[in-house]
Amino acid sequence: MRKLAVVLALASTALASPALARDNAWYVGAEFGGMIVEDINYDITATNGATGTSTVDHDYGYDTDGVVGYDFGGFRLEAEVGYKQASVDSYTSTVTIPVGTAAGLVNAGPGTYDYAGGRSSALSFMVNGMLDFGDDDGIQGFIGGGAGVARIKSRVALNQRGSFLNDSDTVFAWQGIAGVRAALTDRIDATLKYRFFNASNVELVDFQNRAYEGRFRSHSILGGLTYNFGDVAAPPPPPEVVCSPGPFIVFFEWDKSDITPEAASILDNAVTQYQSCGNAQVMLAGHADRSGSASYNVGLSQRRADAVKAYLTSRSIPDSVISTEAFGESRPRVDTADGVREVQNRRVEVTYGPGSGM
Repeated sequence: MRKLAVVLALASTALASPALARDNAWYVGAEFGGMIVEDINYDITATNGATGTSTVDHDYGYDTDGVVGYDFGGFRLEAEVGYKQASVDSYTSTVTIPVGTAAGLVNAGPGTYDYAGGRSSALSFMVNGMLDFGDDDGIQGFIGGGAGVARIKSRVALNQRGSFLNDSDTVFAWQGIAGVRAALTDRIDATLKYRFFNASNVELVDFQNRAYEGRFRSHSILGGLTYNFGDVAAPPPPPEVVCSPGPFIVFFEWDKSDITPEAASILDNAVTQYQSCGNAQVMLAGHADRSGSASYNVGLSQRRADAVKAYLTSRSIPDSVISTEAFGESRPRVDTADGVREVQNRRVEVTYGPGSGM
């Protein structure tokens, strides 16, 4: 368990890094990582009926796999081919161990041999089911498991003159998986996962035809990449830019053409809206109330339109797209008797768009 804690601690820092094609689509992936194998305890039975036990301890090993799967959206089903291997670190036995020497075959006594060598491996073919949870566009978690068959092979030796155990067995295997994945692109995901793998009832035979029965268990941390074959959703179109044609209406004090602060605020908004109208024509219609003579009011309404035009051109609206027209008192907003002062009739109306200013 001390080795497992070290592996998990190292892996805890591995993921601190940087509309997807996942759902209802096929995917392929490959993963690789570190592994520890739990001590393999074998029950040994000799041909004469004598029994004993042995333990194989391993160094850190590696685990790799390739998967092909289908993502149903929230649930995935996949086929996996995996290979795991770890080197033998030491061997302990309660019975004698056959060892080849220059003088021939001899039996080493029971005990612990820290210089033992060899390796244990598992070639597996699994079917996995995965449940996904979390947002697709963020870091998404998953848990699951699988079942299948595994070819477990063990080779153990005490020197370079041959292995006293070199055999394999194909058995039922199962595994539990938990991990996270994050999108690197629309189609490619990075994965980090933990795997517990178990293959029981492994039966092997050594050089002296003694039967070994045990199980292979491992813990792995794997990082990998997955490629999704689904259709990538097109990004939503940008919001349609709408031209607000107005009218934007500004009012004037009696017998004046000065731009008031209130009028300037309205014209600033009109300038902002013009940015959505491209090179649209601008029409300025000047008006006056009925408090003066009709001819005087035409001139006054023109001066008001000219004042608005000057304000707009100072805010980067081209002079060439602006047209003015003076209506005097002929088109009142509020109908009044002649000579009446009415603020809503002392105005300039600003309009944009096709036909404006024509």
